[in-house]
Amino acid sequence: MSELGAEARRLARAQQQAVLSTLSLRLEGYPFGSVAPFVLDHAGRPVILISDLAEHTRNLTADPRCSLIVQPFSPDMQTAGRVTVAGRAERLPDKDALGPRYLRYHPQAQDYFAMHDFAFWRIEPVRIRYIGGFGRIHWIEPEAYLLPEGALADQEADIVAHMNADHPHNLRDYCRHVHGVATEAVEMVGIDPDGFDVRADDRLLRFDFPAPIADAQGARAALVELARRCRA
Repeated sequence: MSELGAEARRLARAQQQAVLSTLSLRLEGYPFGSVAPFVLDHAGRPVILISDLAEHTRNLTADPRCSLIVQPFSPDMQTAGRVTVAGRAERLPDKDALGPRYLRYHPQAQDYFAMHDFAFWRIEPVRIRYIGGFGRIHWIEPEAYLLPEGALADQEADIVAHMNADHPHNLRDYCRHVHGVATEAVEMVGIDPDGFDVRADDRLLRFDFPAPIADAQGARAALVELARRCRA
């Protein structure tokens, strides 16, 4: 993993909407773009929930090569940072394992998730194009971008449940201290090696850790340290 790879991955983690480009089956040789809500898994690979009947799914079934461009909104989109993950998409055989995490980020997808023709597809990166701002343009190899598998993915649901049940006051403090946001309704929706996300009223706020963590012990240390900074 490199510093640039970490920058690109962190930028992508802070977004949940992207544009998916596939190779058209209907219009042979032409790229086909579509809107794609997504989440990154703990390693940094994009995961999308799509219908077997959708045009882009038929395209991926015929040719798994694709790209996903992630970019936060900006009044000047040409100068904003963005990440393009070029890779191969694979249909995951089981959607139950990733379902709870995906639905915490995209609760509006509950009805789609329940339908039999919807499934998760994961994009395995081949190369990553990272534009970090004007003049900061880089190609990044997967090994410099992806994180190794760790215990945190299996521990995430328990950590989220614990923080929401026992520490909502800390979550409010985080929102106020880091983002200057005072909120009533607050909920941690996910935690990953790079940080965590909190839904504050109707906003989703991203909190980055100073360095990647690997497990629940590392998560606890990082969250306790952030709480200490909030009180200081």
